[in-house]
Amino acid sequence: MSDASVTTRPEPHAIDLNRELADAAKAVDQALEDILPRPEGAHGRVCEAMRYAVFAGGKRLRPYLTLASAQLFGAPRAGALRAAAAIEALHTYSLVHDDLPCMDDDDLRRGRPTTHRKFDEATAVLAGDGLLTLAFGILADPKTHDLAEVRCELAARLAESAGAGGMIGGQMMDMQAPGGGYGESDIILLQRMKTGALFEFSCEAGPILGRADADARRRLRDYARDLGLAFQIADDLIDVLGDEAKAGKAVGKDSEQGKATLVSLWGVEAARAEAARLARQAAASLEPYGPAAEALRALPFWLLDRAS
Repeated sequence: MSDASVTTRPEPHAIDLNRELADAAKAVDQALEDILPRPEGAHGRVCEAMRYAVFAGGKRLRPYLTLASAQLFGAPRAGALRAAAAIEALHTYSLVHDDLPCMDDDDLRRGRPTTHRKFDEATAVLAGDGLLTLAFGILADPKTHDLAEVRCELAARLAESAGAGGMIGGQMMDMQAPGGGYGESDIILLQRMKTGALFEFSCEAGPILGRADADARRRLRDYARDLGLAFQIADDLIDVLGDEAKAGKAVGKDSEQGKATLVSLWGVEAARAEAARLARQAAASLEPYGPAAEALRALPFWLLDRAS
């Protein structure tokens, strides 16, 4: 941890993040409605399960990051919506699989029965596989960008973020966490891989779509790295202090399973202080973009105040 103060919390005036997130979620949901396969024919059950998982609600935070970063760099809205739909499809696949009995064995997701509880385990596995595959199909389609170079870069970065060196590797570490004796550096690595890697893709997709330079991509990655860790600390605080009805999922599971978190390692107040520091540092990464990035700079602080 560091106690360096990088920038102050932005004033909330002129930025209604609840409205911005809601508007982005509505637009992305419409894009997903148009893209997702319809539950027709003999294979319709898996399509129904894919739609059930995707339209279970949620903040659509990763798609919002893609849309906001794309706007920052002047990328066309239509392509940004498709990239946002792709990251949400992939993120949803990860949730469906994480909830399975062989992983986290959860019964609730966003206040509803998890996909394997609503359908069955085999259907949930196939639905997750279908969403993962769909994500790359979306990015590869010329509708996402007219330049093949850009589409390939998006697909390559998503594969890197979601693969063994990113989200999948983080999930493997998470499964080995109970009783694993993880220290601070192990937990930070786990969380940056399991959660932070997809945040990094979501933010970097904007400058990729907008053909921005390497410095812009680096700034957005830096922002996403701090945002992702602050988000995960806030999530761990919800697991310790939260209410199941508000969270929309079981709470207290990390403690029950013997998983070390930064909250259990540092204590509640120190973890809150570090999350706030990370939020300030994330906001500072985008200061070169001035008022155009005001919503993105306010977002890390908004996430610290959430209850779910």
